[in-house]
Amino acid sequence: MLIGLTGGIGSGKTTVSDLLGEWGAVIVDADVIAREVVAPGSPGLAALAEAFGPEVLGADGGLDRERMAAIAFADPQARARLNGIVHPLVRERAAAQTAAAPPGSVVVQAVPLLAETAQAGQKGAFDLVVVVDVDADVALDRLVRMRGMTPEDAAARMAAQASREQRLAVADVVLDNSGDLPQLEEQVAELWREVQERA
Repeated sequence: MLIGLTGGIGSGKTTVSDLLGEWGAVIVDADVIAREVVAPGSPGLAALAEAFGPEVLGADGGLDRERMAAIAFADPQARARLNGIVHPLVRERAAAQTAAAPPGSVVVQAVPLLAETAQAGQKGAFDLVVVVDVDADVALDRLVRMRGMTPEDAAARMAAQASREQRLAVADVVLDNSGDLPQLEEQVAELWREVQERA
């Protein structure tokens, strides 16, 4: 069974992914893969340096993530170019990891941009789409408090993603993460029971 898991930045998608992993799901995390495909020495990193220039490389030869983010979030065309390089590499590796899961597994693909790519038919690739939902004010507060972002940077990143309405429109299941961790754990446990029944 293949589950697509998504949510806006600061929604708690990683926490849900970790909880599902504890229940026994095989986790395929697009954020983790996105870091791997642009690791030092990778074709992905070489393609980014060619597209954006050597200034996106750090002193260690790896990707300067802050510099790359500043370029991408300031310019929609740059963001599209970045996504055009990284996303196909991520999809290819995610497909390989999914195919390698043991037979009968529940595979959870954590895909931050699932709502954005739903038009391209990505939603149809999943048996179930789970959206982690949180009010924008709560997400902004978490990004500032827990990730050390400035309110302006956090707001810019949130604005660059699909709207809350767009995410909810692709959801089969919505997990409300505006409360505390025990409330979220209870919802994930209920989701896991439903998944087991469906599987």
